[in-house]
Formats: sequence, C-alpha cells, structure tokens
Amino acid sequence: MDTSRDASRSDRERDLLAHALVPVATEDDARKTAAALAPYGPARVTVLHVVEKGEGVPDKTPVEQSEQVAEDAFAAFRETFPDAEDHLEYRRDVVAGILDAADEVDASVVVFQPREGGRIVQFLSGDLSEKLIDEADRPVVALPREGGG
Repeated sequence: MDTSRDASRSDRERDLLAHALVPVATEDDARKTAAALAPYGPARVTVLHVVEKGEGVPDKTPVEQSEQVAEDAFAAFRETFPDAEDHLEYRRDVVAGILDAADEVDASVVVFQPREGGRIVQFLSGDLSEKLIDEADRPVVALPREGGG
C-alpha cells in the first residue's frame, strides 16, 4: 500500500475542509445541513444566508422578516457547530451572493445540501445547484441528504 499517496490525499482533504462556507435557507435546512456536515469535521465553518433583495422590484419578503429567518437559521446551525461564524449577504442573485461571500471570507470550499424538490422545482428555480457548481472558482461539495435520497 502506498502510504505517501494516502498521506497526500489526507492533506488535500484537510485543506479542502480548512474553511467551509455553508449556505442555508431556513432553520430546518440549517439543522439538516449541519448534521450532514458534522461527520466530515471541517476546521472552520462560516454559515451563510442570502437575503434576496429586489434591486428595483419588490422584495419577496420584507427584509426584517428575512433577517429573522437568517438569525433563526444561524442559531439552529450553531446547535451542531457552536463556533460557526455567520455571514449575511443581500443580493438578487443568490448564487452570486454565495460566490461573493466565499471570496469575502476566503472559504476553501462551498458546502451545501441540495434542497428538496423534483425536476420541475429545479427547472423553475433555474437549478441553483447547477449554476453554483458551474460558476464557482473553488470546490463545491454537495452533502448527501438524510437517508441518501
């Protein structure tokens, strides 16, 4: 067995998880995502919520309500990762907000758990997961959903 190859793989994995940026949408999503991430033991975690701003059009929800959703999500995530830092972005384009936040906090990886929804939901939402992966300038890791489905 080639232990030097195994050691170099271990170093790469450790570097990959040096600082994970983890976007979350809701309190429930934050809990599920934190639970899915926990077994991988990232060294540093920043949990992110993107408040969708209208930029010239009405906001989907009032900003104050969106900020409360973010605070609740951050608190839920910290149940598993008490030292997680939080980051709030205000953007119309959620993917651009995630990628800008990754730059701002100097994340080594963006880690997310795909949201529930079938192909029609993905099509209607523009499949943000695919867009995130396509536009990222750093590794993007999709965590398995509970039960692997």
